Amino acid sequence: MEKLLSEFKIGEKGVIKIVNGEGAMRRRLFDMGVTPGAMVYLKRKAPFGDPLEVSLRGYELTLRKTEAACVVMKEVEVK
Repeated sequence: MEKLLSEFKIGEKGVIKIVNGEGAMRRRLFDMGVTPGAMVYLKRKAPFGDPLEVSLRGYELTLRKTEAACVVMKEVEVK
């Protein structure tokens, strides 16, 4: 099932399929390692859902909700 990273709930895991967005935002996401094929685990969200803290490629990354809305994910079941 595909959904945006911004729609994930705490504890969900997925693989990045597509990184949307334009210009500087897309380049910034790529520079931070948010690229297709990477596994992402949503660790926590701020009270109003912005920002989100994810675990990606062995490090912790904080993304704004608008940035996370550019990342299309394929959900993976957590065992």
